[in-house]
Amino acid sequence: MNSETSDSITSMNSSMNGPGGSAVLSSTEGTVHRVAQKAHEAVDKLEQSLDSGSEKVMGWQQEYGEMAREQVRSNPLTVVACAFAVGFLFAKLMR
Repeated sequence: MNSETSDSITSMNSSMNGPGGSAVLSSTEGTVHRVAQKAHEAVDKLEQSLDSGSEKVMGWQQEYGEMAREQVRSNPLTVVACAFAVGFLFAKLMR
């Protein structure tokens, strides 16, 4: 930091601490604190909703994954034929 920067910061600090300067700083700090608190609450609420949503998705994944396993076990040739057909269609669409 050079002397000009140091002098300008010192003059800013002295002007802020003048009549009403500390009240302005206190008010600003209070506002910043309130905004930070609101942001923290919003992040906590978002985290809770994401947690409940991810639990639902994990439940669906387990449920449908088990259904798919049962289908493969009961009809393995049908599943292989369907997979081949889907792959064939994707190959044709990508050309």
